[in-house]
Amino acid sequence: MKDFLIGGVPEHFNLPWYIALRDKEFQKKGINLRWKDYPGGTGQMVRALREKEIDMAVILTEGMVRDIINGNESKIVQVFVKSPLLWGIHVAAASDYEEIEDLKGTKAAISRFGSGSHLMAFVNAENHEWDLKNDLRFKVIQDIEGALEGLPKENGDYFMWEKFMTKPHVDNGTFRLIGESPSPWPSFVIAVRNDILENEAESVKGILDVINSVTKNFKSIPGVDEIIAKRYGQKIEDVREWLTLTEWSDRQLTSKELEDIQQKLLELNLIKDKIQKDRILQNF
Repeated sequence: MKDFLIGGVPEHFNLPWYIALRDKEFQKKGINLRWKDYPGGTGQMVRALREKEIDMAVILTEGMVRDIINGNESKIVQVFVKSPLLWGIHVAAASDYEEIEDLKGTKAAISRFGSGSHLMAFVNAENHEWDLKNDLRFKVIQDIEGALEGLPKENGDYFMWEKFMTKPHVDNGTFRLIGESPSPWPSFVIAVRNDILENEAESVKGILDVINSVTKNFKSIPGVDEIIAKRYGQKIEDVREWLTLTEWSDRQLTSKELEDIQQKLLELNLIKDKIQKDRILQNF
């Protein structure tokens, strides 16, 4: 039995992994896969990959591409969720901010530098034609719990996080949603450390085969909307809307998608140079 440790955010996108683990599907292929939650998101996971705390990660596309360019010795092996991530732009309920333009020059609460919440703040700023040097400021708050505590105390002014996972905190009056910013690329990919790819390629392929067989039929699982609503504290109508918007995948990033991501990161001064796709992608 081969041992593998995979990391990911504790969000509804990753329920297929829990189902496969629950049903011992990986063990049927001689693989002992264990899951580790990373509520801090992408910034926390790229560090875990670098430090060899985990073998694999289900991680935001733009954050993983950027960190590989910056020296992370891992590769993307496939897209996991091909639909864009719908980032909600949230403020404290009692704040005076009413629209996105009010946030120009204020502090974006981010989980970590290099995280999705950090990178998408740049994308949002560019979409609204802000000055990226003068109109963007940041406050590191670690994760959503840090934002829930910090924003009402003016420790950060706005917080970008996946809209549906954050909605319960809008519904209970902690946050207000004042805008949305969809990612301009597939939202999640699966990344694997290079040394694991070199030594355990067949096992990695086996892991992908299992998870792709689950995601292929995920939406047709009886009562899946109720399972998600209960597990993640969501309203059933929100889960059903989210399911209509979310598409999983078993394909690799296309050359055009990767080029678009690298070009955007370059334009935003988040990388210094683009690199060849074979240094970022691993095809099976």
